[in-house]
Amino acid sequence: MADFTLSELETRIAERAGASPEESWTAKLLAAGPERAAKKFGEEAVEAVIAAVKGDRDELIAESADVLYHLLVVLKARNVALRDVLSQLEARTARSGLAEKAARPR
Repeated sequence: MADFTLSELETRIAERAGASPEESWTAKLLAAGPERAAKKFGEEAVEAVIAAVKGDRDELIAESADVLYHLLVVLKARNVALRDVLSQLEARTARSGLAEKAARPR
């Protein structure tokens, strides 16, 4: 199996955004607005946390996939490109996590 990337998922979400909401979950979420997409992302994040706490590996994998998908839908809803998020992560890796956190505005 070839590695599937978040960039490829972002592309698929962009493609499906133009579909009919009756035919595409992505289009339906986007048509409902950023708030609905964000709410669904939050629900999926909580489910991933619960799976992690329970130690259920298979459920954690499935819920993590949901989290990543719904995060990218939220980013699309707010016109934030994945590359911008990745650039932020890249900048943060230039120093230790503790130093980066200490330098954040309070």
